[in-house]
Amino acid sequence: MRTRVYVDGFNLYYGALKGTPFKWLNPVDLARRVLPAGYVVDKLLYFTARLSGEPDQGAPARQHAYIAALRTLPEVEVHFGSFLSKPVWRPLVNLPVADRQINAPHPVTLPAGNHTVVGPRMQTLPVGSYAAHGARRERLPNAVIAKFHTMEEKGSDVNLAAHLLNDAWNDLFEAAAVISNDTDLVAPIRMVTAEREKTVIVVCPMRGRPVARQLREVASDDRPIRPKTLEKAQFPDKLPGTKISKPTRW
Repeated sequence: MRTRVYVDGFNLYYGALKGTPFKWLNPVDLARRVLPAGYVVDKLLYFTARLSGEPDQGAPARQHAYIAALRTLPEVEVHFGSFLSKPVWRPLVNLPVADRQINAPHPVTLPAGNHTVVGPRMQTLPVGSYAAHGARRERLPNAVIAKFHTMEEKGSDVNLAAHLLNDAWNDLFEAAAVISNDTDLVAPIRMVTAEREKTVIVVCPMRGRPVARQLREVASDDRPIRPKTLEKAQFPDKLPGTKISKPTRW
């Protein structure tokens, strides 16, 4: 079955790859291992955004090497969105403090973290003052806030949805695989399966979590990505016939 694969690069990275040794991933090989027999991957569209180097100055160079590796695959097209960088004020919800009791007869102030609330049960609490009344707790309004630098990725989900719909209406595939767990893609997947009557398989990149219920309801099928599959679907450390190598610190 002629198949196109649509990859939400950041959803894949943060759901399955971050903190693992499997970031040097060949997504075409991954798709072929995950999809059922008879699905022939003839095109893979990879959606991402260029990293700015904030706060990790080495990130753009590592991403550049990875994009270069992707472009050695004849099936791959890379599509770029953008990043929106801005400072924001947010309340703190977690601090590395634990093993504090909230059982005083008067209000006590505790930093957020894991605290014993009832017996041995541990619970993450926002920063603030708490008055304990048996098993019930009341929070007083003095949360700590801090200013953060945020990087918000823009455009990849919209670009993925637009290409999926355009390719379906132009009959460029018999089946599609969407590697993402983003529920913003529910509507375009529903249109392709219901109105074009094409197969769409959602491949979930979230470690230890099933595909989102809303996606499962509109997809033809769903598949997980297992660590063993990631391990097997790696580029060689040095790509033959090129100067492209896996980054040393990645």
